[in-house]
Amino acid sequence: MTTLSVIVPCYNVSAYVAETVAGLVNNAREDFEFVFVEDRSTDDTFEALTALTARLPHSTVVRHDENRGLASARNTGIDRARGRYLTFLDGDDWLGPGHLPALVEAIGRLGVDFVRTDHVQATGTRRTLQRAPEGRRDVPLDPRSSILPVDESSMVDYPYAWAGIYDARLLDQGLLRFTDGLRTAEDRPWIWQLHRRAESYAVVSQHRIFYRRGVATSLTQIGDVRQLDFVRAFDQVLDELADDPEHEALLPKAVRSYCAVIAHQLRDRRRFSRPVARELMTRTAGALRRIPAAELERALTGLDDERRALVRKAAA
Repeated sequence: MTTLSVIVPCYNVSAYVAETVAGLVNNAREDFEFVFVEDRSTDDTFEALTALTARLPHSTVVRHDENRGLASARNTGIDRARGRYLTFLDGDDWLGPGHLPALVEAIGRLGVDFVRTDHVQATGTRRTLQRAPEGRRDVPLDPRSSILPVDESSMVDYPYAWAGIYDARLLDQGLLRFTDGLRTAEDRPWIWQLHRRAESYAVVSQHRIFYRRGVATSLTQIGDVRQLDFVRAFDQVLDELADDPEHEALLPKAVRSYCAVIAHQLRDRRRFSRPVARELMTRTAGALRRIPAAELERALTGLDDERRALVRKAAA
């Protein structure tokens, strides 16, 4: 029986994948499997994976016939997974020893649908602990109880799929899969669905997953039109909230998060080419017009002066 499936999407990570695989080797068990999804890299990631995974038991490398993006790569891994539990790891990140066994122990002990963890942000040689924004630890919780408050960071603002472990039974509830084709912000609709629709979860204080920042090939560092998929992602969040029984209570949170991301993209718009920057302005203006005026005003009131000014200008 396979207890845990680890899904690792990889795209142009040949410089980092040796460390990624080494961390998995140090976490391997006979009842763990590792599904690498090579998303048609333009470097030698596939060749590196083929060589490196030879020393990783129960590992498989699946190669896409074309580049499909992170959401679709994760879905391919989900389709191949056989484990009772699932977790994710991006191809340029890595794990400390004991991380995966500790995840399995936590979800089994707590008896919840999913468990979330802290992580360590790695920027060059600097390490910074990033705590999941939920203070209640090692106890089963209602996932909805961690969506609010509106004006503070909450668990839907901590969307990292790799910072946790998930019971595969969630797939039968229509959860865990990502929206195919989303090239960025693919984890925003995903985390909102988990917290709205799953029955139970927990947060544990575990600091053995390392999230590499500042990678030149990462989409967060590349200013092209794929970055604009955040509009589609947040529109999906708002659309799905429309039928939620707590719609009125939860909508302000979603709108505020949307506006905060819009402000972030507008503040950094100089990294885009002029055509993409114009498209950014067009899409954000359309998005802001689709938000009810009262909810937009409430969200803007909760932002600082700089972000409020950026969003107001875009909405004008």
